[in-house]
Amino acid sequence: MAPSMSKPERHSRLRELLESDPFVTDRELAARLGVSVQTIRLDRLELGIPESRERTRRVAEEATKKVRSVMTGEVIGDLVRVALGQEGVSILEPTAEMAFKRSGIVRGHHIFAQANSLAVALVDAEVAVTGSATVKFLKPVRAGDRLVATAKVTERSGRRYRVNVVSQVGGEDVFKGEFVVFALDPSPAGDRVEVGEGGAHEDRP
Repeated sequence: MAPSMSKPERHSRLRELLESDPFVTDRELAARLGVSVQTIRLDRLELGIPESRERTRRVAEEATKKVRSVMTGEVIGDLVRVALGQEGVSILEPTAEMAFKRSGIVRGHHIFAQANSLAVALVDAEVAVTGSATVKFLKPVRAGDRLVATAKVTERSGRRYRVNVVSQVGGEDVFKGEFVVFALDPSPAGDRVEVGEGGAHEDRP
């Protein structure tokens, strides 16, 4: 931040940053504006802007309403954007309980669960299951990081969806995964779909 930036100028810049990225944290805002985290918090209070967690929660509540294949609370992380059958974004802020005590590194199954549940959420069906997954853990994630997972449906054939997921921390890739997800008929008399390496096989009773 330039030394000459006045408080009104800082407030204006703060609004601009939040408009471009509503989920940016106070810590990230402080780094971009060259002020302390406490200053950002005071600025937000004056402007009536809620903290990052509350902003994310509000957006996630609306986005989750669009999802058919999972219920509220079943998506790991906050689902902040979704276009069924196309793409979606979720945000997870890992807690200390999700990490190894000695290193603070987040356990891999939490990172996988965020990506997997996001991939399933994109399927436009009442019931969907993961058939296979190919994943790579690229860099360690630590408690307190903001993990942003972006998923895109790259292929669809009947009930079969191929979904690519990339998770980032601070704009750097930390996880990549390719998930094959199948939509199922939820009715008791519906089709049974066997999920295997060869794809889906429908068995009608």
